[in-house]
Amino acid sequence: METDTTIPTAGAVLAEDGFWEELVTSALLGTDRRAPAGLAVAPGGDLPGALLDAAALHTVRRRAGLRPGPAVTPPERAPEDPRGPLPGAARRRLDQLLAGRAAPSPAGRRGAAPDLAELLPQWLALANELGYKAPAAALPALLDAARARTDLRPQALQLAGPRGLWLARLNPEWRFALRGAGAGGSLPDPGDREAVRALWDEGLFAERVALLAAVRTRDPAAGLALLASTWTTERAEDRLMFLDSLRAGLSGADEEFLEAALGDRSRNVRATAAELLSALPSSALAGRMAGRAVTCVGLDRTAESPTIIVEAPHECDTGMQRDGLAATPPAGRGERSWWLGQLVEAAPLSCWPRRFGGRDPEEIVALPVADDWQGELHAAWCRAAVRQRDAAWSRALLGSPATPPATGPGTSSLAERAQLLSTLPQEERALWVASFIAAHGMSEAFQLLGVCEVPWAEPLGGAVIDALDIAREAGSYPWSFSGVMGLAERCLAPEAARQLESLTARPDEAEDVSPGAGGYWSEAFQRLVSTLRLREAMRAELTEPAL
Repeated sequence: METDTTIPTAGAVLAEDGFWEELVTSALLGTDRRAPAGLAVAPGGDLPGALLDAAALHTVRRRAGLRPGPAVTPPERAPEDPRGPLPGAARRRLDQLLAGRAAPSPAGRRGAAPDLAELLPQWLALANELGYKAPAAALPALLDAARARTDLRPQALQLAGPRGLWLARLNPEWRFALRGAGAGGSLPDPGDREAVRALWDEGLFAERVALLAAVRTRDPAAGLALLASTWTTERAEDRLMFLDSLRAGLSGADEEFLEAALGDRSRNVRATAAELLSALPSSALAGRMAGRAVTCVGLDRTAESPTIIVEAPHECDTGMQRDGLAATPPAGRGERSWWLGQLVEAAPLSCWPRRFGGRDPEEIVALPVADDWQGELHAAWCRAAVRQRDAAWSRALLGSPATPPATGPGTSSLAERAQLLSTLPQEERALWVASFIAAHGMSEAFQLLGVCEVPWAEPLGGAVIDALDIAREAGSYPWSFSGVMGLAERCLAPEAARQLESLTARPDEAEDVSPGAGGYWSEAFQRLVSTLRLREAMRAELTEPAL
């Protein structure tokens, strides 16, 4: 038989560019819809068979013709980590926590098993506190966990250490570790002036922010000098971030620099400088603000009983704006009340006892305020107490924990109360919150519990357990208190498990309670007990001698 020379053979067309793509397209669309151009069909054969023959031949040719690539340069050796290894049980626990962080709850219910993802932050914090390093085999999972949860990053990257940063450079998905908090792992010693200078002049922005924070923490004056050396050449957004670093170690030594920053071109920089200066009660700005504020707020001595009267500013002049006051109020807010709030917030609280005849903060807060200015005035005092970390004014504005928030002094906002509590010593704030829970139950306590030291000291822990028991007895469902239950799992002292044991039993179903509530509470308390015991086991594993 003669060969048809007008039809190219399969071997001839294999060399044509794009023929492989032609075959793939025809295979996907079907040879009926698109026949491969230039493909010969042997006599007696069919087009699909010819396509498969050509594809097989082309595949073998591609594989046979593949040349090995050039050898790559091996990565540099991972740096040494001088920290000690984890004890064996703790290593296994870390693997369990990292594996469990992504495991979904069956059928969407938490059941009685502890939530491992919620325990991982505590485990990392304790391991770092004890000075351990992460096992090499756990580094990929640790970096994956830090990538998925930003709240884990500082602790996870600290445990990963220099080897974690080395590994992160090899995978684009872990590059986050080289920025922000991760940059802290490669910072020079703040006392090494030459290395600090080099990084400050040549480093990336995140590295410079981390460096300034580290230097400022070690030596506030050195941090200020470092920032001042390049201040005029920095971009406005960078100046704002750098200026914020001065909150650590803020003192009168920073006043001259901050006063100069009040003339900055950036409004945000000026506002931050003013806020920092107002936190220094003896600063010139605080004095100017006090002078303005006391002309607006005073005592009406003509009234039958002492009453505070308020005359809000009628304008926001250039001097007030230079000192950080924003002239334009937010939508829905009156100009004069907006200006008054900013003035009182920035004024030193020490100016008010003199203004009110030697009264202490509690007596001042108890004074009636004329013309419905009480809310505005007390809210500004609350912000000032938080900014100036003034415990005496915070106590006065918080009032008695037994007083209902809506009728108490200061503020009814639980968020603002939580901020005021943060200025009090740990024991005092725990005692205040425990009394608040005893008086008002758990429904409004979530934000207040968040500012208390962990683990919750007595009587706070007992107050939380009693309040949960009361809610159970009242027939509520436990998911109405899911936020507090989650906090209790992380914050109650492990010793509280013994007190909770009696609450894990499933009670008899009463007629006047929500159907099934007793069983759900039993399950919730079982989970709480098992979580507390797991936390106790985690601590024991981390404190046992390493093998």
